Amino acid sequence: MPPERIYRVLVPVEWQAMQEAGTYRGSALDLRDGFIHLSAEDQVSGTIARYFANEPELTVLEIDAAVLGERLRWEPSHDGMLFPHLYAELPLSAVVGVHRKAWTRRTRRTRR
Repeated sequence: MPPERIYRVLVPVEWQAMQEAGTYRGSALDLRDGFIHLSAEDQVSGTIARYFANEPELTVLEIDAAVLGERLRWEPSHDGMLFPHLYAELPLSAVVGVHRKAWTRRTRRTRR
């Protein structure tokens, strides 16, 4: 059974734009691939390490997967692991939690 909550990692400017627009259309990578890349909870740290390692501050959105309906699909990544992909814009109304993460090279800290 798919998890009830999935996650999207954003840089602060993307989160600000989503709040203003009421929706998130995706990053350049998402637009190129034709869907918004999301993560299960146990995939978030790997996503951050792979795509956001040089970002000093991030916003991790906790999303109610049920709100996304059939537009959400679990598909294999290049390594065969299943990831959630959203074939639509991500509505702000699907966000049920916002977690801000900030760190330096030596220490990592999380703010909620």
